[in-house]
Amino acid sequence: MTPAPAAPAVVLPHSPALAPLLARGALLSPFKRPRPDAAHPRTRLVLPGLRVDSVRLAAYERICGFPTGKDALPVTYPHVLGFPLAMRLMSGPNFPLPLLGLVHTSIRITRHRATEATGAYELTVYVDALAPHRRGTQAAVVTELRDGGDVVWESRSTYLARHRTAGQPARGGEEGHEPLPAVEEWRLSGDVGRRYGAASGDRNPIHLHPLTARLFGFPRAIAHGMWTVARCLAAHGTPDAAEVRADFRAPVLLPGTVTYAAKGGRFELRGDGGRVHLTGEVRPV
Repeated sequence: MTPAPAAPAVVLPHSPALAPLLARGALLSPFKRPRPDAAHPRTRLVLPGLRVDSVRLAAYERICGFPTGKDALPVTYPHVLGFPLAMRLMSGPNFPLPLLGLVHTSIRITRHRATEATGAYELTVYVDALAPHRRGTQAAVVTELRDGGDVVWESRSTYLARHRTAGQPARGGEEGHEPLPAVEEWRLSGDVGRRYGAASGDRNPIHLHPLTARLFGFPRAIAHGMWTVARCLAAHGTPDAAEVRADFRAPVLLPGTVTYAAKGGRFELRGDGGRVHLTGEVRPV
């Protein structure tokens, strides 16, 4: 069998600015017609010679609860570095899912070894696949961080576009889920979304203010999903070489109070009435 041709690579001179990409994605969203068999961009975006801004990194560490001034990057930080490249792909005219309303449903991270905050890296981001979901169509986006040609960190995020589906059976909640033991209660201020947005560059209006969140159907601003998982991992701890999975199950309204719970390698974030916002697991490799 003849192997499939390699996806074309586009080398970027710098990381794209997020604000214009958000605007482009919003303008194009009404014209998108999502479906699992739609064509999707095959381009691999590559950003060589990447160095971490120490000021932005410190701001990220503070808002997420990671210790500052460490030699290694927090396990979730490469996602922040790759997010502008992912947004360039997902906001483009050849990406079939509308950016408005797109929901980050899960992330899987493999860190092969500690990544130095002072290192120079190469980022690669691409859309891996589209797949049917019981509530619509889901896209998988892969991010890879390389050091000297070796992949030292990689992730796979899934993003869901909701739409009517045919033949997808409904699925209930988490059958047999037993709550993990509570560890801490966190009182979240109303500005968590704005502070995380400033540190990460992700200034999606649903996270910034109640008025802009209401435009998208939320009663109040909601926390970034990647903030919730980063905050949990800051409390949980992660080995230098580890696999992390996190599934985003329900938005966290701001301000609000949540409970961080953990046992062994598993963790979760719960809200009022025991509602599960996030589940995850850390495994050494």
